[in-house]
Amino acid sequence: MSTAAPSHLPPLKARTAKPLAITNGGRLGERLLHAGLVSSENLDVALQEQSRRGVRLGEALHDLGLVDENHLLPLLAEQLGVDWVRIRDGLVDPDTVRLLPRSVATELSALILFRVGNELTVAIADPSDLDANDRIGRITGCRVRPVLALRSNLQRMIQRCYEDDFSVDEMTADIDVDTMQLESEAIEIDFRGIESLADGSPVINLVNYAIIQAVRQGASDIHIEPGAKHTSIRFRVDGLLREVMRPRRELHAAIVSRVKVMAKLDIAEHRIPQDGRIHVRLEHREIDLRVSTLPTVLGQKVVLRVLDRANITFDLNALGIPDGSLKTIRQMLSRTNGLILVTGPTGSGKTTTLYSAIELIKGIHSNIVTVEDPVEYQLGLINQVPAGRETGLTFAGALRSILRQDPDVILVGEIRDAETAEVAIQAALTGHLVLSTLHTSDAAGAITRLNDMGVAPYKLASSLLGVVAQRLVRTLCPHCQTTYYPPEQLLKDLYYSGDYRRAFQRGAGCSKCFDTGHQGRLGIYEVMRITSEMRKAMLEHQGVDEIRALHMSQGGTSLLREGLRLAEEGKTSLEEVGRVAIIE
Repeated sequence: MSTAAPSHLPPLKARTAKPLAITNGGRLGERLLHAGLVSSENLDVALQEQSRRGVRLGEALHDLGLVDENHLLPLLAEQLGVDWVRIRDGLVDPDTVRLLPRSVATELSALILFRVGNELTVAIADPSDLDANDRIGRITGCRVRPVLALRSNLQRMIQRCYEDDFSVDEMTADIDVDTMQLESEAIEIDFRGIESLADGSPVINLVNYAIIQAVRQGASDIHIEPGAKHTSIRFRVDGLLREVMRPRRELHAAIVSRVKVMAKLDIAEHRIPQDGRIHVRLEHREIDLRVSTLPTVLGQKVVLRVLDRANITFDLNALGIPDGSLKTIRQMLSRTNGLILVTGPTGSGKTTTLYSAIELIKGIHSNIVTVEDPVEYQLGLINQVPAGRETGLTFAGALRSILRQDPDVILVGEIRDAETAEVAIQAALTGHLVLSTLHTSDAAGAITRLNDMGVAPYKLASSLLGVVAQRLVRTLCPHCQTTYYPPEQLLKDLYYSGDYRRAFQRGAGCSKCFDTGHQGRLGIYEVMRITSEMRKAMLEHQGVDEIRALHMSQGGTSLLREGLRLAEEGKTSLEEVGRVAIIE
């Protein structure tokens, strides 16, 4: 934009912007001067333009080209106490923008960007206009979260977004074509029938956009779900799903077809589930996507598991395990034979813990073999065997073959049945260190679960070294963390034994954490080392309650206690601890 002033104004003096230094308080003009973003002469010019046109000072400065939008908006937003946004195509959901009639959008200089649940994020020239926000809420029937944008940019974007041809092409127009690259072996260009719909750039761009945003937001899974009126695209971030896009219903078949092409699946097959893999290079990062399709009454549902090696550190010391528990795990891993189990529900980080343990003990002098379904990450100096439907190889069958390969350490992805349990126990008894996972609620529950599978108590007592139970709790958002005094009933429900009058921390919710109050996750761990007293209890067929009590009496801890400790340290909330750590 030209910086030449209109003929009725004095000439403008160019000024090079210095790095932005935002200070609290003060009028906008004073703060711009303090930050070195505008000269006093140019500020006088903008004030005259403001008076002549009856606009805000910030708009006058921007329209005259005196202050860059990226410098101006943060100052304005801080002054108003709201978030700000630089309007561009990729921020606007074409299917949501028209919830607000064009005439109202133009009148209020307001544009709906996207919808999450029942909340609309609305870019508006005056976020402090409560009447405008209420009016938008009444028209749309949704809760409104206003964010600041410049009026001139809003009016220009409103004209574009309400044109008949504004579509997913516009939404993904800001994607750099070189941002994401498919590996050559993961793509085939052979469309037939319905799959030809995916050959158009809107669907390709939409799928690319979803993958890029999922990686940038740290999502673990992408869900593409058919609906009666629209397709829902949701990301699982920090263990919880949230909706990010709602493409039109008629695009669903083409979206699924595009994902299947990328994963080299059978596009013509709609009746049975399929599994595949996509490998992409995104922003100089190697990303693996594990694809699973499932037929439903409304169409095929697709889930993509995002495996980003850049976000994973296989370091036992970096997992947040308390020092005492970490020492116990290291002692168990130093043994040359026996069984070590990691338990917890799906998505609790069991694989990361096992891989970290393997990274700790692997070396050129050890033969370590794993059998996994699927092999999620490839590790150096490790022999990894894929099991599952594609290979026709079961865990038990692979284990029998592995035992003929002179292994020192064996990692079994999961003990799912009696046959696998029996072979794993036998391997542990015959001089091998065996690591595996099991789905139980806590550490003590692993013993009764294996007994229920038919493992003889004397074999289990002789082979089991210890059990690590774990969960992932969401950590508090640092941007909206606040102090509060929880109700007494909540503390009682959590069996809290500390001072009921003390303050705890929780997240109030903000734009940084999508109003969840949480950002990121942290592990909580219960480490139970098998002692001679426990082995005796196992041989006497004692139940899970007796073994759990014995573990606690010997100085052990529980998932709930570990969660409460993190809450006391201000790392997570009491509500989050109650959500994931209470064992009935």
